[in-house]
Amino acid sequence: MATIFHLALASEWAAAQESGAYTTSTLGRSLAEEGFIHASRADQWTAVRDRYYSGVTEPLVLLQIDTDLLDVPVVDEPAGPGDDETFPHIYGRLPASAVVRATPLDAKARAVSTATAAPERAAPEAAAAPTGRPRPAESFSRAYFREMFFNVALLCLVIGAGLLGAGIGRTVSSDGGVGVGGLTGMLVGLVAAAALFRRRHAR
Repeated sequence: MATIFHLALASEWAAAQESGAYTTSTLGRSLAEEGFIHASRADQWTAVRDRYYSGVTEPLVLLQIDTDLLDVPVVDEPAGPGDDETFPHIYGRLPASAVVRATPLDAKARAVSTATAAPERAAPEAAAAPTGRPRPAESFSRAYFREMFFNVALLCLVIGAGLLGAGIGRTVSSDGGVGVGGLTGMLVGLVAAAALFRRRHAR
């Protein structure tokens, strides 16, 4: 997963959540006018904020975008002719579902607190960028498959307990022992699986 960032007016982000897509390119410019949505990497968004948004009094949010969830191209390009530094540009509408985190930025304390006190899960790169790579947020697909494999493992536990019970029942009695042992084993497996499931999701 590649993570990029975009500074948005809170009101425009709220409207995007209602409509399902964000279409503002940058402050005062729409996607239709600009042709793409301006974005930044982890080590760039604070400078963009200080240069272009320092006079904005309306509440801002920092959008953290998972590029794997975009269905439009993201192109690294210079900010202007002759510039060496490149920025990610999103060539199309930004689906609200591709924004994995939206961190409010306090206008009064924006210049100080966003670099040091932004929620560590929402924008760790403000503190981590100078010393190392930021820890990316977990993508939806990775979390989905992790949960799926966990549930499959619980199912295997129940089946395995049932087979073990059937084997024990067969050694005790050949007349009905397999069925009773299998049901008993599955019941024990279900209890164990339920306990593991509750323990995992209680966090």
